Amino acid sequence: MTNLEENQQPEFEQELEEVETSLRLLKERYAQVQQDQQQKAQWQQEIKNLKDNKNQTPEIKAELKRIQKELEVLEINLESQLFSWKSLNRPFWQAVRFGGLGVIIGWLLKSSVG
Repeated sequence: MTNLEENQQPEFEQELEEVETSLRLLKERYAQVQQDQQQKAQWQQEIKNLKDNKNQTPEIKAELKRIQKELEVLEINLESQLFSWKSLNRPFWQAVRFGGLGVIIGWLLKSSVG
């Protein structure tokens, strides 16, 4: 094994660990989203059943409000699980890097022309 290959081995192992960690987190997030979607469907069915009940007692109305609040929280949770600031980390820095490079090239071209 050459010196270059020896230096690349720890980098590769680190990259592999990062990929494995990302995959594990993605699987966990996916499982949570599936569970939340099932819960959402159950609560929507329960809301429908409560609304279809002709005897709207105060207890039923209170239960309906409670379930609707829980459903709103669940929907916010589902939306936030699909979007994370960490997922924007790499694209953000690539935009900064290449956007900055574009500005520098533009300045160089402008100064050489004018």
